[in-house]
Amino acid sequence: MGKIILENIKLFGFHGCMPEEAYVGSYYTVNIEVELDFSQASIKDDLSKTINYIHLYRIVKEEMAINSKLLEHLAQRIIQRIKKYRTNLIKYTKIKICKENPPLQSSVDRVCILLEDLRE
Repeated sequence: MGKIILENIKLFGFHGCMPEEAYVGSYYTVNIEVELDFSQASIKDDLSKTINYIHLYRIVKEEMAINSKLLEHLAQRIIQRIKKYRTNLIKYTKIKICKENPPLQSSVDRVCILLEDLRE
């Protein structure tokens, strides 16, 4: 077993429940972990036996471009797309999405959600 990890993907998006978040937007940081058996990929040096991290990045970028009220909803959409991409290989997926400088009355650097999905 192994993991493919994309750390600190930095994107801009329009997510949130407050009306101004839909047109002002905010910066987000996304981290993804995908666990799979890539023993065949490591032996055969064959991309088709693993998950292309460029494709994972593209999924995140495309889903971040679709407005959501909740980061939980956004995370679930990303996980579902990743599972569809290589459902036969993926054993576990974890995603962490952080909104940088959230619109709160106090000094908070970021607000994050973490969603994990274990393939059944």
